[in-house]
Amino acid sequence: PCNPNAAAELESAGIPPLSALVLAARGFDQGAQAKEFLSCAISRLHDPMTMKGMPEAVERIQRALTAGETICVYGDYDVDGITATCLLTDYLRSQGGSVIPYVPDRIREGYSLNPETIDSLAQRGVTLIITVDCGITALSETAYAASLGVDMIVTDHHECKEKLPDAIAVVDPHRKDCPYPFKDLAGVGVALKLVMALGSVSGGEKRANALFHEYADLAAVGTIADVMKLLGENRTIVRVGLKHLKKTRRRGLYALMVEAGTLSRAINSTTVGYCLSPRINAAGRMGRAAMAADLILTDDTERAEYLAHELCELNRQRQGVELDIFNNCLSRLAGGGTYDCLVLADHTWHQGVVGIVASRLAEQFACPVFMICLQEDGKGKGSCRSYGGFNLFAALEQCADLLEGYGGHALAAGFTILE
Repeated sequence: PCNPNAAAELESAGIPPLSALVLAARGFDQGAQAKEFLSCAISRLHDPMTMKGMPEAVERIQRALTAGETICVYGDYDVDGITATCLLTDYLRSQGGSVIPYVPDRIREGYSLNPETIDSLAQRGVTLIITVDCGITALSETAYAASLGVDMIVTDHHECKEKLPDAIAVVDPHRKDCPYPFKDLAGVGVALKLVMALGSVSGGEKRANALFHEYADLAAVGTIADVMKLLGENRTIVRVGLKHLKKTRRRGLYALMVEAGTLSRAINSTTVGYCLSPRINAAGRMGRAAMAADLILTDDTERAEYLAHELCELNRQRQGVELDIFNNCLSRLAGGGTYDCLVLADHTWHQGVVGIVASRLAEQFACPVFMICLQEDGKGKGSCRSYGGFNLFAALEQCADLLEGYGGHALAAGFTILE
């Protein structure tokens, strides 16, 4: 219930009546407090160098750029990972870097790093791998890369396990020893902070702020798509990013907005979340994530238009596959009833789509949902979605001895389990 006195206090401080009612219902009763919450000023951004591991990451990257080393930016196959990969790749290339952007195939390679890809990258001359939106659980893979003479910098935003990878630097605000005050950055938000840190070393705060404006559009898309809390720094990233998005210089993003029909209306978080993100995500879900990265990085208008059209076609395919799986699950649950949680498994489901179906089922049945795609090798790859604030990561930790692997967030996670 709204406290009418608090709402009146907020209105007297200049907050519009409807906003005052909503904020008062959320516990705000002081004008200054509410304005601080609503503020999106760049001055509210924190110094990226205060993030644990950031100075070491900056030093190693600068060394690689100076020496002309071949760098791989290794991302995840969702929107957050793809935008983070493109953001860091674009910046490093602008600094003269020789950069290979790499987004793994969701179906063939799975999440995060794997030894076969590390082998391939080493053979291509890569001496430094920088992960974005992944890598925080890649302990054995980091050690394997080191055995080949390949250094690793891990940047991530997922929950950390007890042991961290033995990398040159591990940058993740969820590290227990990280003093960085804002913990809710997306993977692309951490990548943006890395770019700002690199810029600040050579050009100070002015250069860091310029880079923030240059890449805020990509960071906003990834932050919204990953359903991060729009509080603190994320409010600034999204507000500034949305402002730049409609007139973005990125031909691929512009072509996608044209193809999706979004330029005729306001570009806001709903537009990004329900029009642009699903189309970018479709590439990763249908096993063609590299296409989305290619779209964002291309400078060729004709190619941008072609790729934007292809992504929209992939998204239509994804919708059809998703509907089939959803209906299959509903038929299994036709008896109705209420559940504490749902665990469903099948050999025929499309691995890239079950996460969305899990979200829909969690909403429909008001409980956490775990969906497992069973493989020919006797293992199952699972996606789970929370409901009512249930902490999935903590739950998976509690049964880690029954799992082959797991990772993610409190509200969305993934795992591998024996059939």
